Amino acid sequence: MPPRLANIAVDCADAAALARFYAELLEQPVDPEANQNFATVGRDTMSPTLMFLRVPDKNPGKNVVHLDLVATDRRDQIERAITLGAKHIADYDEYGISWSTLADPEGNLFDIAEG
Repeated sequence: MPPRLANIAVDCADAAALARFYAELLEQPVDPEANQNFATVGRDTMSPTLMFLRVPDKNPGKNVVHLDLVATDRRDQIERAITLGAKHIADYDEYGISWSTLADPEGNLFDIAEG
């Protein structure tokens, strides 16, 4: 049996704060026992679970793993993400797909595509 994707892990400075951002963005709960060092979102409601881990030093430069989100109301969701603390980086329209890259409150990149 092959492995299955259980979590998407995000290194960060404040696990609970970043979990709250993504919980609000995805309209999912932050799981109980969230704290500054470790937090998860969607343990019982989505797969894979988002897992946030406090680390002393994040990798410099562009993060090698990012979330690709999809929304039928992409522009509204981009504005919503910005009100939650995200920063709009750029818009793209390539390969028949339109998406926007944003940075979460700690600078981790994520995309919202039209879908």
